[in-house]
Amino acid sequence: MTMNGSVSIIGGGLAGSEAALALASLGHKVRIHEMRPSMQTGVHHSSDLAELVCSNSLKSTKPDSAAGMLKAELAALGSPLYRMALTFRVPAGGALAVDRQRFSAAVTEAVEEHPLIEVVRSEVTDLQALTADSVALVLATGPLTSDGLSPAVEQLCGSQSLAFYDAAAPIVMADSLDREKVFRQSRYEDDAEGDYLNAPFNHEEYEAFIDALLEARRVVVKEFETAELFQACQPIEEIARKGRDAPRFGPMKPVGLTDPRTERRPWAALQLRAEDAAGQSYNLVGFQTNLAFPEQERVFRMIPGLEQAEFARFGVMHRNTFIDAPHCLDPTGRLITKQAQELPCPVFVAGQLAGTEGYCEAIRSGLHCAISVHCLLEGTAPVPLSPYTAFGALMTHATDPAIKGYQPMHVNFGIMPPLDPFVRNKRKRYEAYAQRGVAALERYREELRGAGLGRLTDG
Repeated sequence: MTMNGSVSIIGGGLAGSEAALALASLGHKVRIHEMRPSMQTGVHHSSDLAELVCSNSLKSTKPDSAAGMLKAELAALGSPLYRMALTFRVPAGGALAVDRQRFSAAVTEAVEEHPLIEVVRSEVTDLQALTADSVALVLATGPLTSDGLSPAVEQLCGSQSLAFYDAAAPIVMADSLDREKVFRQSRYEDDAEGDYLNAPFNHEEYEAFIDALLEARRVVVKEFETAELFQACQPIEEIARKGRDAPRFGPMKPVGLTDPRTERRPWAALQLRAEDAAGQSYNLVGFQTNLAFPEQERVFRMIPGLEQAEFARFGVMHRNTFIDAPHCLDPTGRLITKQAQELPCPVFVAGQLAGTEGYCEAIRSGLHCAISVHCLLEGTAPVPLSPYTAFGALMTHATDPAIKGYQPMHVNFGIMPPLDPFVRNKRKRYEAYAQRGVAALERYREELRGAGLGRLTDG
């Protein structure tokens, strides 16, 4: 047990909260610094830890998907936040989505009530002073690193931090939807118990909507360069600018849906996913946007069934900050720059600041840094990640010094080592990736047990 000093964590998001709970479960004293509520961001709405500010979906649970493999890893490693996500899940078809308010409230309670964790509600700007009073530091400030801390992070990394723009979708109240037009169905399912609501467009309605979307006033006037917009969170208006049919071949694709009014597939469709367990509010899936708030009301109320929509939250766009991970981090998540090595204690980086994209990726990153910190403080060798696991492949990619102009990445089969021999059938290939990953994960768990980390892997 670490008695002479605490591990300091900056940032109470998914990565920071996971790291704090994991380290505390291993017997380490932790001090977590969260600037909210004294300093808010442009997208947070509460002072709770682990608040989800974009979607409430943690992506697919299918075992033969990269996202599903990552969830299997979180479950096998005893992730505290993953357990809470399962507790507060809401219907979302094959995806894991959570009641974001109850989830973040539960994480906050778990962190604040743990006897080995101290929560400090203030902004950190001086890393030199903080590292002098810590046995290790975990930077987990996420994509919205404060203006006060950003210069210190840039100096620590020895180069300019990189940035891209991210967007969040609006949320509408369920009782404001026209159920005569909106129907419940998950793709390719005929029953009426699907997890999604669907707003169907005919051809004329779609064309009028696209016209309004392209003409609407945006908050940011400049034309964004493609490189500045992370592809997974493209605003719907930017997708439409690439071609009038781009939305209906992307987030508005109607495939697998049947409009019960016409008994035919609609020309396009917006899907809405429950935001809370009671189904009182719904997220406009894939409708991240940077339109001005009055324009969102005007344009999105052109969607069939949303004519009287009441908005619980408008969509927003915000600046994301991340470091040049391939040239700043080692596979344990430790910062290896000259400036970092000159600080009084070791520094690790977790979550989106480290250039990994995604909710579950942030949780796993926080857990990974916690394991790395524990091994370092206990004087044991770090347990290497296998590139055959989902997160191992992601960290191998993110810390590859051969990469130039790094952009944030989430888990996917494209960054995993190829199969030998190659499997041509896609479905069987994905199954083979998953099976190989299960074996690699079990070997990793055995190595963790050998390093004295059985408390994580065995419950």
